[in-house]
Amino acid sequence: MRRHWAMLGSLGPRSAVVGVLLLAVLAGCAGAASGTSPSPTSGPVTTPTGALARVVAHEPRLAGVKPFDTGLIGQASWYTAEPASGVGAFVVTVRVGWGDCESGCIDEHSWVFAVGPDGTVSVVSESGPAVPAEAWPSPIGAGRTGVGGIALAGPVCPVERIPPDPACAARPVTGATVVIRDASGAEIARTVTAADGSFLVELRAGEYVVEPQPAEGLLGTAAPQNVTVADGAVAAVQLDYDTGIR
Repeated sequence: MRRHWAMLGSLGPRSAVVGVLLLAVLAGCAGAASGTSPSPTSGPVTTPTGALARVVAHEPRLAGVKPFDTGLIGQASWYTAEPASGVGAFVVTVRVGWGDCESGCIDEHSWVFAVGPDGTVSVVSESGPAVPAEAWPSPIGAGRTGVGGIALAGPVCPVERIPPDPACAARPVTGATVVIRDASGAEIARTVTAADGSFLVELRAGEYVVEPQPAEGLLGTAAPQNVTVADGAVAAVQLDYDTGIR
């Protein structure tokens, strides 16, 4: 398999997509031979909707994303799924946009996934700033009760530009500790942000304080936030850390 990845590195962008799909097929065959299950859903992938289902299993916050509609103005989130010729797999492209999407969206994050015949999902490419908690088609913790959100650090560039430069978008804060306190100030839970800066704590309905802790390498700690958690919902917050860049 190492030799296959080395060959992939010498291909052009279009050929690289096909190459990743071929690797997905090879990985699927290897998984079947070893008796492992590469996907949480069962059965072969034979349709575009089946390919999307595997992508959603890979990233549950994309649940509910709609097909791309050329006649729809302001479509914030969409996907396309096309069969890859000759390899029995699919290429699934997903875009999540936010911020005045009626005018084309200020920010967006996109993925290109390769889905093998057995459901193995590979990320071909990913670009754009971190997706805010409220912008996901299926927000963090959908169907649960608690507090969830994302921790971001900025500024990334010393000078803010208009229009905003995607390369200067706030970056996710990984491994930051977040403490949850009740109305009396007692600590009742704590968690650590994931690789994409997201976090989720399941709680009963009530009043809470979300208290971010100092993060290594960052000058400023995000401010505490008071939240009200309703039954059957997740109170979404964004924790803004300061990089110290000026």
